[in-house]
Amino acid sequence: MDDLFYIPAKESRVEIKVKGSRFIGGIFYVDSVETAASAIEKIKKKEYSASHNCYAYRVGFKNQPDFKYSDDGEPSGTAGKPIYDVISGKNLVNCLAVVTRYFGGTKLGTGGLVRAYSETASKAIEASGIKEHYLVDRIKIETAFSFYNQILRAADSFFARQINSDFSDIVIVEYEVRKSLKEIYVSTIVEITDGKAKIEEA
Repeated sequence: MDDLFYIPAKESRVEIKVKGSRFIGGIFYVDSVETAASAIEKIKKKEYSASHNCYAYRVGFKNQPDFKYSDDGEPSGTAGKPIYDVISGKNLVNCLAVVTRYFGGTKLGTGGLVRAYSETASKAIEASGIKEHYLVDRIKIETAFSFYNQILRAADSFFARQINSDFSDIVIVEYEVRKSLKEIYVSTIVEITDGKAKIEEA
């Protein structure tokens, strides 16, 4: 199972100038279409005097993420699609890129606009950086305390992250583990505890 995906490492802001026009690029992490729309509206209000606020986003971890792009008044295909092509070319998801333009008095032509918007988006992604993430499942384990140290070692081996823990007469722990590793991780816990652990998806 392919559970690896890429997201922006952090928000970024860059600016370039092309023949007097200012292009301001920003990269943002968004986890839903609604979050993306809200972020776009905030930028439009902040940059209300700009000539154009063009954008593109990809949201979701499916094979076909939700996406949208906008030229915001620039000639069709010269802004939003080039920005989107930069995002998708880096295989980024949960990513919003906005490029704001303040017109400098000189028309750039179709090719010039495509290059300017693409370059700004590319530089913004470079400034943001790209981070690996994984789709995970959450596993709840109930077992005797005598198995706890072995369970900890297994978690380290599978890069599982402990979310919750409860210690009483028994140990109850919850871990997040990569989807692609879940089955073998669960099998390992069964082996460690001689089949005595109660294991379920949390």
